[in-house]
Amino acid sequence: MTYETVASFAQQYGLIYIIILFAVAVAYALWPSNKKKFDRASQVPLRED
Repeated sequence: MTYETVASFAQQYGLIYIIILFAVAVAYALWPSNKKKFDRASQVPLRED
């Protein structure tokens, strides 16, 4: 196994891994049941406690 082979493998599958992680993060952020949680979190800086 040469360096070029390992580097090519890491680049290709690393990109796929990052794309999958991004898709999961976007799906989590846009999931309808999380709306209430994110709405409350968005109001935290505006609260005066």
